[in-house]
Amino acid sequence: MTYGIGTNCVQAGYRPGDGEPRQVPIIQSTTFKYDTSEHIGQLFDLEAPGYFYTRLQNPTNDYVAAKIAALEGGTAGMLTSSGQAANFFAVFNIAEAGSHVVACSAIYGGTFNLLSVTMAKMGIETTFVSPDCTREELDAAFRPNTKCVVGETIANPALAVLDIEMFAQAAHDHGVPLIVDNTFPTPVNCRPIEWGADIVTHSTTKYMDGHGVGVGGAIVDSGNFDWMAHADKFPGLTTPDESYHGIVYAEKFGKEGAFITKATSQLMRDFGSIPSPQNAFYLNMGLESLHVRMPRHCANGQAMAEFLSAHPRIESVSYPNLAGDKYYDLAQKYLPNGGCGVVSFCVAGGRAAAEKFMAGLKIAAIETHVADARTCCLHPASSTHRQMSDEELVAAGVMPNMVRLSCGLEDAADLIADVEQALAQLD
Repeated sequence: MTYGIGTNCVQAGYRPGDGEPRQVPIIQSTTFKYDTSEHIGQLFDLEAPGYFYTRLQNPTNDYVAAKIAALEGGTAGMLTSSGQAANFFAVFNIAEAGSHVVACSAIYGGTFNLLSVTMAKMGIETTFVSPDCTREELDAAFRPNTKCVVGETIANPALAVLDIEMFAQAAHDHGVPLIVDNTFPTPVNCRPIEWGADIVTHSTTKYMDGHGVGVGGAIVDSGNFDWMAHADKFPGLTTPDESYHGIVYAEKFGKEGAFITKATSQLMRDFGSIPSPQNAFYLNMGLESLHVRMPRHCANGQAMAEFLSAHPRIESVSYPNLAGDKYYDLAQKYLPNGGCGVVSFCVAGGRAAAEKFMAGLKIAAIETHVADARTCCLHPASSTHRQMSDEELVAAGVMPNMVRLSCGLEDAADLIADVEQALAQLD
């Protein structure tokens, strides 16, 4: 039976049996005991279900990953220790030295640096394209060794909306998957798989957790991309893995399970970027109210965007669901019920004015964080995006006087009054 998003937020992933814990159990154990070497050998050969070491998998984590997969409409999922780990795993699972990636330039600064600097040192080159590129410009970015396309549903902090359908069609025409970071809208407001995305990632640290208590990430496979149809391009999935008993993942686990099984068996084994079961438990608590919280975040964001757009001390406002916004039409297509509670805006008077404005806020706190119950703000050019040049900042949609305001769950009138008094101090 198919359930709605709210029911899945509460019920998916873990269904207790008779006499079992009603809440997801925290399996806080590094290892698991077996009666015979033969049994544990079957686990290592991926011939039997089960667990042998939490560095690879843990039951608590898998219950929560299954919930997120259900929310996104995917066939398999896994948790990672952070959103950065999720994005790294998603790309590195199918790319290696000598590979090429196409990515939207309007993405989170940490992800931009991951692709442009860190993975470049690993021999993986990335070509960045504008979120506003034409299909012809997007096609021109592909090379014979391109392995995937990367983008964000709503870019952090530029709030550009990815034309998922166009990017997915281009990726598929070139025989590669589209990886979409869906952190800001969450599956409550957008399910990229329904628009053609193949792999979805999340920084669960944000709205999914919702309370700022646990860093984490997630990867969901749509189960739609046919790896064997492009076998020459993805040998890691379509030829024997000699580091894991010669398994051919795409043959043994099919389209539905190959990607996540390989990421677990290879990358989680070797990098160990797994969340603690305790953090997975916290995450599940947040997921249970996600469908209730997101409409409030969006309502507060909408009210704030409308207020700021009429204020004389504000040069510009970026909020996709605000009428007249550059990405309004795409937001109506992909985010008709709202996008997120994050509003980006430029304060008149440059960088100094933006910093003075933030110092005057009383409710909103200056934090590196974003997208939880409490309102917070950040100056991206001097924090999350400070490693980028001025040219890269502009390409990513980040101006020196831009402020990213994440509207929490407080009363909208109080948030607006706080911003109004802080702006008044600039006069």
